[in-house]
Parts: sequence; C-alpha cells; structure tokens
Amino acid sequence: MKAAETNHAGSRAAMRNAVTGVLSVVLLAGCTMGEKAAPSNVSAAEAKAMLAEGRTNAAIGAAEAAVLGAPRDAGYRAGLGNAYLRAGRFEAAATTYEDARRLGDQSARTALSLALARIGGGKADDALEVLAAERGDIAPADLGLAVSLAGDPRGGISILSDALRNGENTAKVRQNLAYSYALAGMWREARIMAAEDVPADQLGNRMAQWASTARPEMVRHRVAALIDAPVIADPGQPQRLALANYPGAAQFASAPVEAEPASLAAADPVGIEAAPMAPLSGSRAKAPSAPVAIAAAPESPRSRYVSKPIVQAIAPRSVSASAVARDASPRAVSKADDGTHLVQLGSFSSRARAEKAWNIYLARNPELKGFERLITPANVRGKTYYRVQAAGFDRSGAKAMCGTMARSGEGCLAIADRRGPQAVGRTQRARR
Repeated sequence: MKAAETNHAGSRAAMRNAVTGVLSVVLLAGCTMGEKAAPSNVSAAEAKAMLAEGRTNAAIGAAEAAVLGAPRDAGYRAGLGNAYLRAGRFEAAATTYEDARRLGDQSARTALSLALARIGGGKADDALEVLAAERGDIAPADLGLAVSLAGDPRGGISILSDALRNGENTAKVRQNLAYSYALAGMWREARIMAAEDVPADQLGNRMAQWASTARPEMVRHRVAALIDAPVIADPGQPQRLALANYPGAAQFASAPVEAEPASLAAADPVGIEAAPMAPLSGSRAKAPSAPVAIAAAPESPRSRYVSKPIVQAIAPRSVSASAVARDASPRAVSKADDGTHLVQLGSFSSRARAEKAWNIYLARNPELKGFERLITPANVRGKTYYRVQAAGFDRSGAKAMCGTMARSGEGCLAIADRRGPQAVGRTQRARR
C-alpha cells in the first residue's frame, strides 16, 4: 500500500514537472489590486498566493471572500474562476468566468479559461463558440489543442498543421499535433509526430498513456490532468455569489496584475482508469494535457495572444512540412434531413464582404452546394462582424466538411445550430 502511494506521488510529481508553467498564469492571474476595500484586496492577494502554493481549497475561500467584498469586480471574479478551475470545479468555474466577461473582462486569457472549463464540464459546443469568437487572439498552438480537446481533433490537426507549415516548428506545436492525432484515432501519425521529440525508449509508453484517456467520455479526466486537478462532481457556483444578486455598474480592474498569457501543451500524461462520472472520485487525474481551436477571425488587426514556450525537457529538433501526416480518406458530405449543426466558414467586417466570401467558399468547395447560407451579424467588443455559415449538417457531416476543407488548406468550425425562430428570422438566407 505504501509503495502504491509512493508511486502515485511520483506520478503526480512527474506530471507537475512536465506541465510546469502550463496554465499557471490562467490559474494565478486575474486578481486585481486596485484601491478597493481592504478585505477584498487582501483576500485576492491571499487567494493568488495560496494557488501558487497548491492550497486550492483555501484559495477558493479567499477568492470567494474577495468577490463577496466587491461582487461586481471583473478581476476578482476571474480570480475566483481560476481557483475553481484548479480545484476541478468546472461548472462553477465556467459560470464565474462568464460573470467576469459580463463585467468587462475581455481578455483572451479569460476566454481560454472559460473554454477549458466548458470542455471539462461536458459543454464542448459552448467551448467551441468561445474559441471561434477569440480565434484571432489565441496562439495557434493553444487554439489547435483546445479545439481537439473540445471534440474536434481534425479541426485541431488542421490548425496545428498549418502552424507547423508556416514556420512555427516548435516542440510544443509538434507534441500538441501528435496528441491531436491520437484523439482523432490516427495512431500511426501520432507516433510519427511524437517521435520527433520523445526518446525512442519512451515512445511506446507515451502512446499507451494517451490511449488510456482517448475515449470521448474521459474528457473531464483529460482537462483535470492538464491543470493537475482532481476529478470531482461539482454543484456549481454558490448561490450567494450569483451575479444576479448584485445589480449595478461594473467595476473594472484599476491595476491588473501583469503576467504572461497562459499556454496549453500536451505534456507527459500518466494513464488512469476510466471511472464512472457519478459519483466522481476525488483523486487527481493523470492524463495528457491539451489546448484550443476555432473558425475564421475578424479582418481587423487585433493584439495577439502569444503563448508561453512549451516546458518539456527535450532537445529542439526540426521537422519538415512533409513530415506532417495527413488524413487521406475524404468523407462524403450530404445534407441532413434535420440539420443540427452549422459550419462556420469565416467572419468579415461588412455584409458585402461576407456575401462575396460565400461565393468564393462555394467555388472552392462544391460540397457546400445545397446547404443553406447564413450571414449573421455578431457584436464583438463593440464592433459588428458578419459570420458566414452553412446550415443543414448533422454533427458528423459538419466535422467531415471541415475535414474536407482542412485538406485544401482552409479552416472552418463545426458548431451546434442554436437558432431559435426569432434568430432565424433575423438571419439572411441563401436563395435557392
């Protein structure tokens, strides 16, 4: 028994070393130090320090106290979300990050954290929507892995492959791509890409570790392993902290803590056995870590969300673009009788450009013929963009369409069709 505990502790230490710095800023940043009531300032600072020390439960208590003292401070809400995320409380974290965004936190860091929390909470489609809106601000290495984690590994493969071909030839991109191949069931490609950085005597073990958590139902374990969090059931955000309890003007952070953006990297995972989700065990998950992917971004220049370098003790190696494995078996795409998913093709600054873009997409991808065109306005940070989407797919068809486009070097995003009757009425449709 004592030996087993020692091995478990060693595995946890190895995992922490493998992902040192991964998401550290996401989990520790977000608390603000403006001139507010002393209790909130003190509590926020304590929460940050406690997270750095690994005292997650204590950090939650301090972060909740900060929010109760200044309930409409976006920075304190984001800091509390970080504490919940680190504790494996994905549902509470998602709600809290959403609160922070409503109060004015428009950082890509918080958006990425929200997407991760939604993935861990089993709401992959919601996560993909967040990633699509923030695509222009999140580094491809992080975006691709996150998209893969959100259940669209082929979309993640497309993003990461493009990054590799465009000169981002780093160990982080290569290993995130290898892990995305594994999540897609492309084990030959995963092994080839992983071998670029993993020693030959460790390669088999790496593949076995990835395989142990590759099943779709293991998503909570995968996200928990990424941030070294326990796999637990979460009742959600406490009612006393609900933003609806505190109507009023938003309080913006007057002096945010400066920090590097967080990054996501497929590190050395430790295999775990599948466990039923109800009740969930309180043990820590030891699975591979992974990042994020999305559809076309607005044309206007935006500040990039640059990730930190991978933190794996591996020698840098180069890999030619030809070494990037491709899925050579295209799938036929047909219109579903009762479409449940959309394919988001791009986002443009004017309706005229969006309409022109649709014709270009159609010319390049004849498979889109027969599907409904949607041009939908979306307000992003006070500016209106026009999203170009094709409707009428089922889930597998939407992913197949994006896979087809990825093979020709184009990107797209498969998302759930959430239009209600009113939304449909406001959306411009194609005339057939």
